[in-house]
Parts: sequence; C-alpha cells; structure tokens
Amino acid sequence: MPMRKLTQFLDENRVRYVRISHSPAYTAQEIAASAHVPGRELAKTVMVKLDGRMSMAVLPASSQIDLEQLRRATGSHEARLATEAEFRGLFPECELGAMPPFGNLFSMPVVVAEELTEDDNIAFNAGSHTELVRMAYGDYRRLVEPRVVDLTAKIH
Repeated sequence: MPMRKLTQFLDENRVRYVRISHSPAYTAQEIAASAHVPGRELAKTVMVKLDGRMSMAVLPASSQIDLEQLRRATGSHEARLATEAEFRGLFPECELGAMPPFGNLFSMPVVVAEELTEDDNIAFNAGSHTELVRMAYGDYRRLVEPRVVDLTAKIH
C-alpha cells in the first residue's frame, strides 16, 4: 500500500493516479521491468546533499546522476550523495530506498532531470519496494514545483 501521506496529498489535490503493484524489486531498472513501465518514465529518487542541505534529485531509471553537472546546474559549491544514515529517519512511512519524489511532503527541495519533463506521465516508488504510483507529469510539476535541471550523466 502506498504511503498514506502521499495518497492523502494526491486525493486532497484531486489528482488522478494509478497504483501499480509488482513483485519485490530494488533497483530502478528491476522495478521498471517488473512493473512494465518504460525506464525513461520511471523516476528514481536519489538523495543528495547540496551545500550541506538534504535534497531530492529525481531522474529517469535509465539514467545516472552526474554530481558535477548537478552542482553546476544548481549553483551549489558542493554536491554529493547522501548516506543512508543521513536520510534513514526522514521518511518514517517508507521502506529505505523507496521514497516518492515529493520533497515538499518532507520539507526539502526537489530537482528533476529535464528528461522527465518530456513524457506525459511519471511513475515512481510509493514508499515500498512493491508498489508504484503513475500520474500525469503536469500534476506532479504543479504539486511539487521542482527545479528542472540537467543532472544526468551523458553516456557515450
């Protein structure tokens, strides 16, 4: 079952969404395959520290984060991956690594990869390793108001 805080927020804002149950999966690519969602539409949430402040970086499952690109795009002096110890207690309703990309529900900024804005829909972990939420990207953008930046590694 998706985290109550998320579904309540979506319902209060009259957002149409679909819950997708799948067999347990832990990597973004495994989740995309298990749930039959294209990797470019499945958003993974990567916890980062930008100048010491916990933030969510949201990118397609098929992409890798480029911390130097993220640092430049956000105008930060330092960008690094957050450790599990640093964010473990911030998401009490979520399984570790299954946080939905709604930093606004947790009082933290969100940066989104430009690539995610190119599709009409976005799918993401809903607090567990067995359930996704899929919704219109326009609704996600309206509710979260993420900063859209180029933050993914260019694979040649």
